[in-house]
Amino acid sequence: MNRNRKIVFLSLLTAGALILSVIEGMIPFPFVAPGAKLGLPNMVTLSVIVIFGFKSGMTVAMLRSLLYLLIAGNVASFLYSFSGAIFSTLVMAFVYKFFKNYFSLVGVSIFGALAHNTAQVFVAALVVENLRVLTYLPILYIVSLFTGCFVGYTAIYIVKNLKKQFQILKWSA
Repeated sequence: MNRNRKIVFLSLLTAGALILSVIEGMIPFPFVAPGAKLGLPNMVTLSVIVIFGFKSGMTVAMLRSLLYLLIAGNVASFLYSFSGAIFSTLVMAFVYKFFKNYFSLVGVSIFGALAHNTAQVFVAALVVENLRVLTYLPILYIVSLFTGCFVGYTAIYIVKNLKKQFQILKWSA
């Protein structure tokens, strides 16, 4: 795939992740964990890490967070989103690169979900200047197991279908 096609494709994936962020913001998550989300944009980030690598995955995660700030206009929410996106992308890329023989994309996604929640809660503790916020982590970790599984299974499907599309693009190029 040439450079221009890659840029266009990553732009479309970033737009898709942004749309998923907007949709996720509209979904009420009635659960014991206020603020918990499904992690829909992480499906795209994980898929990009697998297909294009760490740098592209980080670029998509960062751009999606920045663009969502422009749409939502909530700076406090941006701090949580951005920190979670950065840390989860780092962790998912690390686990995928060095432990993909031991963990499927579901496992990689669970690590990403745990990292995302860890980053967000630590940022919250810094913002409110109270370490008691960290007591919320065990609840979020339990939620991360379920959301990580959902994101991981979906990423497996996305990666499989994107690879098929790349095979088609190779023949039509």
